[in-house]
Amino acid sequence: MRFRVGDRASYTQTISEAHVALFVGAVGDTNPLHVDEAYAKRSRFGGRIAQGILVAGLISTVIGTRLPGVGAIYLGQTLRFLKPVRLGDTITATAVLKAVREREKGGYVLTLDTFCENQEGERVLEGEATVLYEEPTGPRP
Repeated sequence: MRFRVGDRASYTQTISEAHVALFVGAVGDTNPLHVDEAYAKRSRFGGRIAQGILVAGLISTVIGTRLPGVGAIYLGQTLRFLKPVRLGDTITATAVLKAVREREKGGYVLTLDTFCENQEGERVLEGEATVLYEEPTGPRP
């Protein structure tokens, strides 16, 4: 079998102004906590924070490019947001293989523990992903 329980992969990205702006453009989340420094300074966070789903998207990068990689399709993802992510934070998203089930029709269903940590090693979000994986056919991108 290609996968073993305990397999892990990570991806690291520093969250920038450009990431937040592109996310706003892609999905329209203009919550002032993300885009208005004056408003955000008066909030419980004391300044702007990145959108939680933007940060969670780093998990999608791990799943789609590293574990299991090309051929992965999300079936589900739970998330718990634990700490805010500020612009300039460097976030490492990690997926750890928890369970593998082979499908009769081919491919696998994988269950992965997923989490993101900031540059201080503090966990900022965690959850669990369920992924369908089928070996890709044809030329790879």
